[in-house]
Amino acid sequence: MTAETKKEPYARHKKLERNVALFGALAFAAVTVGGIVEIAPLFWIDNTIEKVEGVRPYTPLEQAGRNIYIREGCYVCHSQMIRPFRDEVERYGHYSLAAESMYDHPFQWGSKRTGPDLARVGKKYSDEWHVQHLSNPQAVVPESVMPQYAFLARNDLNAGDMKAELTALYRVGVPYSKTDVEKANDDLKTQADPAADPSDLVKRYPKAQARDFDGDPARLTEMDALIAYLQVLGTMVDVDGAKAQEVLAKEKGR
Repeated sequence: MTAETKKEPYARHKKLERNVALFGALAFAAVTVGGIVEIAPLFWIDNTIEKVEGVRPYTPLEQAGRNIYIREGCYVCHSQMIRPFRDEVERYGHYSLAAESMYDHPFQWGSKRTGPDLARVGKKYSDEWHVQHLSNPQAVVPESVMPQYAFLARNDLNAGDMKAELTALYRVGVPYSKTDVEKANDDLKTQADPAADPSDLVKRYPKAQARDFDGDPARLTEMDALIAYLQVLGTMVDVDGAKAQEVLAKEKGR
């Protein structure tokens, strides 16, 4: 093979580079084909997230607590996405599954951790701990830079019309039933009322925790709602079961 033959492919490539119109047309064709391959399948599938058993929409009280969480900017210092790295899993628990955020609008993944990740904080601490920590974080963790939220226990919960909120969430894909929507305002009160019968609520929202959360059963406060939300984070899915489902899904894909 002569030196000229070896240089021939490169010579052709240089010729292509010098022809701006041809090079641009071929680059456009490559990007177009790649885009079609990536985008087109999305028009024929209902969901890109693999559903995991146990994931459900938030109860009205949990949703109201989530609204307070967002209102107070808690997401600025706390993420809700445990990455699949050993140091994170050992500290925070099983890594987050995409399905666990599928009904979050907006999701609370985050990227900054001034405070710990809260993806699996549910049931990790008692309600009393949360009340004390939210009221005066420095009394629990002296080096904490978290602001004090004692006013949440003084503020009666004014969540607005939860029927309207659940209807709005239903319209963007959250699978609330007609019964869930109709009973939304009653469910809000039932979940934090120790004198109420929560059986119907728990039947429609499995693993819902019904009790007085803030230590004051005579009132329904913003503290009740926020703690109800925190206590459900990471509790809907049996992570051991999720692992088994992921293994089965991989085996099916082989």
